[in-house]
Amino acid sequence: MSRDSIGFTFLVSATLCVVCSILVSGAAVGLRSKQELNKEIERKKNILSVAGLLKPGEGNENVMSIYDKQVEGIIVDLNTGKVVTDDKELFPDPAQYDQKAAIDNPKLSTAIESSKDIAGIKRRENYSWVYLIHDDSGKLTQYVLPVRGKGLWSTMWGFLALETDLNTVEGLTFYEQGETPGLGGEVDNPKWKAQWKGKEVYTNDFQPDIQVIKGTVNPESKDAIHEVDGLSGATITSRGVTHLLEFWLGDLGFKPYLERVREKEGK
Repeated sequence: MSRDSIGFTFLVSATLCVVCSILVSGAAVGLRSKQELNKEIERKKNILSVAGLLKPGEGNENVMSIYDKQVEGIIVDLNTGKVVTDDKELFPDPAQYDQKAAIDNPKLSTAIESSKDIAGIKRRENYSWVYLIHDDSGKLTQYVLPVRGKGLWSTMWGFLALETDLNTVEGLTFYEQGETPGLGGEVDNPKWKAQWKGKEVYTNDFQPDIQVIKGTVNPESKDAIHEVDGLSGATITSRGVTHLLEFWLGDLGFKPYLERVREKEGK
């Protein structure tokens, strides 16, 4: 076949495509385990960060060590509030439960009625991880809850850390969001996130009551303990944070589990 022929040109092109495909596929497969490890480390970093256990620049080895020593992951049935981590029929290997993947699985998630879907998530997984934080002596000090909800442009994924009174905020962080930089994207601003520490998320009768207000919180207001400064120029994102917390702290979120914890501690 002549090198100047159309057939030869197509043959070379096809060969290059096949070779490149094999190389790309091989690289993807070869890097998959490393990518999964990096995702796992990043998840643990975010949990430690919201709990105030992560120092700036902490190395990955220290992250894993701190996490293994001070964090206990349990799986909770969001419908009943029961801890189901040890249910071998549901979770033969709990460590393999992918909560994010469960959202799109009709057997593991539930469609939310539009009138109740204040967080704009459409479907809610039936089972969720809850992370119990312990101090160096093994004493339980915090509960970390995964939360998510719609902002202006994106679904904001984060963690809420509560002290053992199940009411006082230790921290709130969003590790994945696509809001407008400099506006709604300020949900990731350390100064704004610092405002959440010490706020209370429930009323005395255990009803969700926490909101990002428009403007600045008046420290003299009786409601100040339940309020956080709004994000300038990002009303919809601010409202999204309020709504997602209201949802996940309510009856369709972690409230059934938290009520069980309260009842157990009361006894």
